[in-house]
Amino acid sequence: MDRLKNKAALITGAGAGIGAATARLFCAQGARVCLLDANPQALRDTQAKLLAEFPQASVQTAQADIADEGQAQAAVQTAVAALGGLDVLVNNAAMRNYSALADATPAEWQAMVGVNLVGTATMSRWALPHLRASGRGSIVNVSSAHALIGRKGMGLYDSTKAGMLAMTRTLAFEEVQHGVRVNAVCPGSTFTDFHIGRAVAAGKSPEQLKTERAGNSLMGRWAEPQEMAWPIVWLASDEASFITGATLMADGGLSIM
Repeated sequence: MDRLKNKAALITGAGAGIGAATARLFCAQGARVCLLDANPQALRDTQAKLLAEFPQASVQTAQADIADEGQAQAAVQTAVAALGGLDVLVNNAAMRNYSALADATPAEWQAMVGVNLVGTATMSRWALPHLRASGRGSIVNVSSAHALIGRKGMGLYDSTKAGMLAMTRTLAFEEVQHGVRVNAVCPGSTFTDFHIGRAVAAGKSPEQLKTERAGNSLMGRWAEPQEMAWPIVWLASDEASFITGATLMADGGLSIM
């Protein structure tokens, strides 16, 4: 279990969900990790869980809103100082919006773009000098299956996630000369605390929620967060050394339905 042995990784949106699951597998695979999230309590909770399971692991934290360039820069500097360098950046942090495109305001668009696109770009920009210095740097962007598959009600989110795929391809071209690989994972419906919380607030049980997206994948079920974390681990590892500019659909077959 040493796919990421001796690698230092910064994972955004690591307080819960796919980010926390990714941090757990990174620790299990030998990486030193820095968890970044805007929620300080979520950071503390996830750090405590990881250290309880992996007492010898190096698990650092950095609180930041990645839409704020100063905070993003400071978070990268914190991670590099704490980890002794940087080999992997996982751009997982994101925000959601449920407005119809016909109703979305400029302020809503700006907020979404600020996190999902500009925030991702800003984190990458400040991390790249360190990833280049690593000689084996890797960026994994967490996009969405709905960057490629249409649906109603989440046009702002899906548009920014599609933009992330274009960013992934361009950055792969630009950074190959510096030894940095850039790839994207597109998760399908993933059973995270976020979705459970929304369901409970709407008066639904987690068990009921699990039945509601049975048609949203060829496999007829939700994914568990760890099922998204494994592709991220692989793309970050040297096993994927000839993979760059790729979009990996981790959607249970949704994209071929």
